[in-house]
Amino acid sequence: MPKDPNIKKVLMLGSGPIVIGQAAEFDYAGTQACRALKEEGIEVVLVNSNPATIMTDKDIADHVYIEPMNIPSVTQVIEKERPDALLPNMGGQTGLNLAMALYENGTLEKYGVKLLGTSPASIHKAEDRQGFKDCMESIGQPCVTSKVVNTVEDAVAFANEIGYPVIVRPAYTLGGTGGGIAYDQASLEEISDRGLNLSRVHEVLIERCISGWKEIEFEVMRDGAGNVITICSMENIDPVGVHTGDSIVVAPTQTLANKEFQMLRSAALEIISALEIEGGCNVQFALNPDSFEYAVIEVNPRVSRSSALASTWATPWTRSPTRSPARPRPASSPPSTTWC
Repeated sequence: MPKDPNIKKVLMLGSGPIVIGQAAEFDYAGTQACRALKEEGIEVVLVNSNPATIMTDKDIADHVYIEPMNIPSVTQVIEKERPDALLPNMGGQTGLNLAMALYENGTLEKYGVKLLGTSPASIHKAEDRQGFKDCMESIGQPCVTSKVVNTVEDAVAFANEIGYPVIVRPAYTLGGTGGGIAYDQASLEEISDRGLNLSRVHEVLIERCISGWKEIEFEVMRDGAGNVITICSMENIDPVGVHTGDSIVVAPTQTLANKEFQMLRSAALEIISALEIEGGCNVQFALNPDSFEYAVIEVNPRVSRSSALASTWATPWTRSPTRSPARPRPASSPPSTTWC
């Protein structure tokens, strides 16, 4: 995509305090993004409440604010610095949620700040549980039997309908925060109540438990013109039921037959196109180990843990915006493989 000459100053949102086991990848991604922007001659303003990150070093950004990651603090920075644009997807779920809140309360429009990359509508479709489910159904991608609820009572009613165990997935959270597997009504009431309180929109997804299925991920990217590439495939050593952040992930996938690989790769490209995400995203699938049955688990429309692993890969497969098949490699050029 060509450089926009109207964007001369960009506000970057960090991920806030790093918790052991999560968020360090956002420091890496954000640091690289700051450097890339500066190389293009763009003035970079960084907001991150964590002084221990590499990102907040004075040489990384032109202006560094170690302030709370909340609406009042970031609004004050916007008032002072008057950036032309905001980059929301390098700060993990913290940065994404904060950018959406600033968009929804009118702050970005008030100060003329453009949201770079994925549009708010696309972020909503990917992060909102019901919006995501509706989008997947519209393109024929299978989802696990589920229902979005806003109360504990509705969660219990749906679980009684489909049977236990069930998985609870809160909307707009990081690292599985607030979610879990409920094996009976008592555990469901506890988990769903916690998930509703931790969700930014007070919403959780109750779905049929498919623990034991393979968990496969694809890191994919899309530009504003609709061109899509698959960066790499990844396979979690632990099956569905163990959060990806607590599992060991290897790239490329190790146990998929070619038919399974191509099936999920094609689905990942269709999904990122349907969501109209601009930039990188992570698509997670559950695959029945005894058949070709699969289900879309979720999409992260931002940098994720998997992005750090995917960044070591090269030679991505490409596809045009017309959704034509992937271009074959020349016979004289064997596939390039990078082992992690």
